Amino acid sequence: MRVPNRSLRWLAALAMLALIAAGCGGGEDPAEGGGEASGGASEPTSEAGSEAAEGSGGEFSVYIGEPESLFPQNTNETNGAEVLNALFSGLVDYDVETAQPMLADESPRAMAESIESDDQQTWTITIVDGWTFHDGTPVTAQSYVDAWNFAAYGPNAQGNSYFFDNIEGSAELKCAENQLDAEGLCKPNAEPAAEEMSGLEVIDDTTFEVTLTAPFSQFPLTVGYTAFYPLPEVAIEDPDAYNEAPVGNGPFMMDGEWQHNQQINVVRYPDYAGEPAQADAVEFRIYAEPDTAYNDLLAGDLDILEDVPAAQIESARAEFGEAFLEGESSSFTYIGFPLYEDAFEDANLRRAFSMAIDREAITRTIRTDAVPADAMVSPVVAGYREGACGEACTFDPEMAQQLYDEAGGYDGELTLWFNTGGDHEAWMEAVSNQLRENLGIESIRFRSLDFAEYLGLLDNEEVTGPFRLGWVMDYPSPQNYLEPIHASNGSSNNTGYSNEEFDELVAEGNAAGSIEEGLDAYARAEDVLIEDLPIIPMFFGRVAGAHSERVQGVTIDAFTRLNTADVTVTE
Repeated sequence: MRVPNRSLRWLAALAMLALIAAGCGGGEDPAEGGGEASGGASEPTSEAGSEAAEGSGGEFSVYIGEPESLFPQNTNETNGAEVLNALFSGLVDYDVETAQPMLADESPRAMAESIESDDQQTWTITIVDGWTFHDGTPVTAQSYVDAWNFAAYGPNAQGNSYFFDNIEGSAELKCAENQLDAEGLCKPNAEPAAEEMSGLEVIDDTTFEVTLTAPFSQFPLTVGYTAFYPLPEVAIEDPDAYNEAPVGNGPFMMDGEWQHNQQINVVRYPDYAGEPAQADAVEFRIYAEPDTAYNDLLAGDLDILEDVPAAQIESARAEFGEAFLEGESSSFTYIGFPLYEDAFEDANLRRAFSMAIDREAITRTIRTDAVPADAMVSPVVAGYREGACGEACTFDPEMAQQLYDEAGGYDGELTLWFNTGGDHEAWMEAVSNQLRENLGIESIRFRSLDFAEYLGLLDNEEVTGPFRLGWVMDYPSPQNYLEPIHASNGSSNNTGYSNEEFDELVAEGNAAGSIEEGLDAYARAEDVLIEDLPIIPMFFGRVAGAHSERVQGVTIDAFTRLNTADVTVTE
């Protein structure tokens, strides 16, 4: 998931995620599960609805930025996902401490009883019977199939449509083969050849089958993401109206419509079939800047801030004590190279840039909400290898200068690109100073743009120099840090990197017999990536949040999302 960065778009033998919640720390669990996830959950009872009607009461406020969308299949940034996490329950829930997917027998907020496959390509999903949307209509297998077809259908232009590209028949929902241009893209005004994917089949009200274009061992990890949420009929009938007041299947329901640039209010859904929310209501208060939100938190006018500004972290730690939340997040900040520019063709030049940057100094003095990145894959997922990046991510100005000279240096003015509104100026300034001092690049300038415009230039290959981007995992797998960003046809490949060996190794991991069996191939793909170095790994983010004395049970997971339903109001 590439993100505009709110201070930052899954380990036994494999170290897993460690998260710190209010007053407690996460640990390490064995990586369990295989090519299938299965379990047996009892059907929801009336007692669950009764508990939901009671809860512990009260309401609290949470900081968010203005979302880009509240339509699940179109939401791929953290602000909108925060709200949708309260409004929806996914097929799987993710364990706060391990980030492993949990089925309904492990989490009362998961909708899938089982997700099973014999060949990693055809998956049978069975959901718990008896759940309803907030409008009272039942959540059925058809609700998922309709939602996924809606997302994949080209004319609907959903931002998460690419999550369904590996389902049989998805290509026909883009446009017909005779309407493709020379580059294999749909021509303007092209009409799709179909409206439904052939790889989706409803078996009965609680069962549907998903046939992929190729085996994908990581599939059970993916389906808790927003793109895979179910939709009621009203969403498809009027998507624009639905975006302003989404009807979900989760512990909270909308209270009125989205008040743009002001707030989004939700209240407890009394007929929720899962474990009920504790509070009566939540106000997602929309701020333009985290600094303003932090001041409100200090003044007692805001209850939860998940992203304490980096400059305030030390003072916040002292100010809030046990109410200051720290831990690992899945966020990953990197500097990408526009490989379509001849100036960055030499891997030695790219390695020189990386080794000329002192990440330790930057995280110690500026990015105190992060730690130096030493791999292409985050520490919070199974398959992370400490120090995998090796010397390429080690500060060594002498070797950097040698590699720089061997590559012939860089001619002309160097432009560093980044988006506004994310506190990037200070650390990018530090990077530029280190490049001047350690490589002798004298002429360096900045291009800082609004995130939407910035992404547009990246997507159109109009960025001419090293550029900053951030990534928060969509699902807890190393594949999510490799394929979308670096595969030749990756959905978020903004460098233009293409390596056949890398693509084949990722495909090998995808086709493995289980989640764990795929990790070795992903590791070898990461090694290829490190050798080529199309990006400079910069930082792994950390959770740095705080809350008022009015609330307890505040936890922030590796997706950087607040577990809204578990928050208890104490006043």
